[in-house]
Amino acid sequence: MSDPLRLASRVSLCAVICAGLAGCAGFDGASLRVASVISPYRIDIVQGNFVSSEQVALLKPGMTRQQVRDLLGTPLLQSMFHSDRWDYVFTFKRQGEEPQLRKVAVFFSGASLDRFEADALPTEAEFVASLSKGRHTAAAPVLEASEESLKQFPAAAKPTEAKPLAPLPDAYPPLETATP
Repeated sequence: MSDPLRLASRVSLCAVICAGLAGCAGFDGASLRVASVISPYRIDIVQGNFVSSEQVALLKPGMTRQQVRDLLGTPLLQSMFHSDRWDYVFTFKRQGEEPQLRKVAVFFSGASLDRFEADALPTEAEFVASLSKGRHTAAAPVLEASEESLKQFPAAAKPTEAKPLAPLPDAYPPLETATP
């Protein structure tokens, strides 16, 4: 059965079920079972900063705040009452799976890194592999054109020559007018 026919049959089945349930005064056991089969689509929710185990391995005591920010990104939580602590929190929620929660806390002594505490963190490769787990992805299309397919297009057959640009002026007008 082709995809459009399968989709049409599912839509019509859902319409029949909904019409049947609309006539019911309440839900009984059978209608609850049918309603539990039909579930809405829920998007994946990603919040916070993903911090990999490779990034945490590069943290060294004595690093400046800017070096830590360059390595881990801007922290999700910076308390004005605890200015020597940065918290990196990452959550990932996907329908049908347990939510992922990971935390990294970075502690400073003045302007330099003192210590850090982190949950068990995956490597970047492990995290990327977990994103595609349970997903049905189609094969990627070939993104290379053959010589025969390029001959179809007249613009591709002959390259255009670049025209020289006009010379830049020696001086530009002032941005603001002088005030006396």
